Amino acid sequence: MPVHRSGKTLAGAALAALALLLPLALSGTANAADDPGTRQVPARGSAWMGMGVPAHDGQGGQPGGISIQATQTEGVDVSSHQGNVAWSTLWNSGVRWAYVKATEGTYYKNTYFTQQYNGSYNVGMIRGTYHFATPDTTTGAAQADYFVNNGGGWSRDGKTLPGALDIEWNPYGASCYGKTQSGMVTWIRDFLNRYKARTGRDAVIYTATSWWKECTGNYSGFGATNPLWVARYATSVGELPAGWPYYTMWQYTSSGPTVGDHNHFNGDLSRVQALANG
Repeated sequence: MPVHRSGKTLAGAALAALALLLPLALSGTANAADDPGTRQVPARGSAWMGMGVPAHDGQGGQPGGISIQATQTEGVDVSSHQGNVAWSTLWNSGVRWAYVKATEGTYYKNTYFTQQYNGSYNVGMIRGTYHFATPDTTTGAAQADYFVNNGGGWSRDGKTLPGALDIEWNPYGASCYGKTQSGMVTWIRDFLNRYKARTGRDAVIYTATSWWKECTGNYSGFGATNPLWVARYATSVGELPAGWPYYTMWQYTSSGPTVGDHNHFNGDLSRVQALANG
């Protein structure tokens, strides 16, 4: 009997301990899932333009339901995320320009680049390429060189837009890539300077106003030279980053027809051609 009582006492103690520990274990699991350092991150190279916009900047309004003051020309941006793109379908829907992801960091080249870049050109679109920046991996100058060497060049053929620097939330870690605001501005400037030295063109800057404020301190020094491509998934473009009195392009949705990422060029087709021609 003493043994029996002892067994019951041990079992009761064990159950009581388990009852105390279970909430802690569950709490620890939830915290781990919420911790940026422990959650699953995408594979390097898989990022696309606007990847972080819905989560960080929100998404409101219906695609196409936008308030515009002047003529706009429809465009799309694509990456390996879209695979082989139905360019004739996009052309027939009124899309007249496109940007294709060429590179990321100094470690990734778009595996669908040829189909996307040549395909958009072959249906008559004016097209360009973009680079997804990773300022925590290599210098701005190194990434500009990698971009130009792998599809990011420019030629005055009336069909090629200047390259675009996609600078936005880091999908692989800290939003600002571990850089101070001044450090980020320096990195961007190094990329832009090298790109212009290599191509003769000022690169387009793609970003979101909220990211620009957080990670550059709302730096205003690029507005006079580099066209702005702003991301804002809403019925109006909203506030622009400092230094730009107007946008050149506006990525207004990630859920458009055929290809999700749709954009408006701030002007008619002749303005798109003017940017292509420099």
